Amino acid sequence: MERDNQIFGIRAIIEAIQSKTEIDKVFLQKELQGDLIKDLMKAMKQNNVNFSYVPVEKLNRLTSGNHQGAVATISPVSFHDLETLIETVLAKEKTPLFLILDQLSDARNFGAIIRTAECTGVDGIIVQKQGSAPVNGDTVKTSAGAVFNVPICKVDHIKDAIFHLQGSGIKTIAATEKTDSNIYDLTLNEPLAIIMGSEDRGVNPSVLKIVDEKAKLPMYGTIESLNVSVACGAFLYEVVRQRQ
Repeated sequence: MERDNQIFGIRAIIEAIQSKTEIDKVFLQKELQGDLIKDLMKAMKQNNVNFSYVPVEKLNRLTSGNHQGAVATISPVSFHDLETLIETVLAKEKTPLFLILDQLSDARNFGAIIRTAECTGVDGIIVQKQGSAPVNGDTVKTSAGAVFNVPICKVDHIKDAIFHLQGSGIKTIAATEKTDSNIYDLTLNEPLAIIMGSEDRGVNPSVLKIVDEKAKLPMYGTIESLNVSVACGAFLYEVVRQRQ
């Protein structure tokens, strides 16, 4: 984590949140107590700031400063409003293509996916505020700078974003092995949102229940799954192939 992209100390983080600094995530030492930490928790909840509890050893690795049990990462990009982005994309003459990441947790996978998304003309990436990979130095580096070119939206709930997309005439397709449908058999030259799941469990079952289509990639080896960034690339380039 780059030092320029972090804030440490409970009071400093509270002030940053109150000043509307784009906080990506706050790392808190386990079992912190006191009035100041209560104020921090209140500020984070009021502003929907993503946070997680970590051992003090992790905080010590993040900074050599007096962190007081709290370190925050500042996002290097500004996030977009989903409703505004959808309206802007629909006003264009191209066929919309969105990408939804259902609690993808690895920053390098996130960066690799952003890079592929930029190369395939994705109009926007949608992630959930809680439980998603941070936009940090690793993300920027792995994306080869593409993170500055693709709009990213943070939403409270993935399912609400899907309902909004569907209500806007955009078909949603989830990448999952829990289907008989092959991605190469689907029609992809219409307004679409592709949903990719987390590294460990894939797309959430509750999300699978509400999408319009489910699709998988054919697998011929003994390993039953691909890295999520590789699978995402295969899905996106099939969209590109069909739209040419």
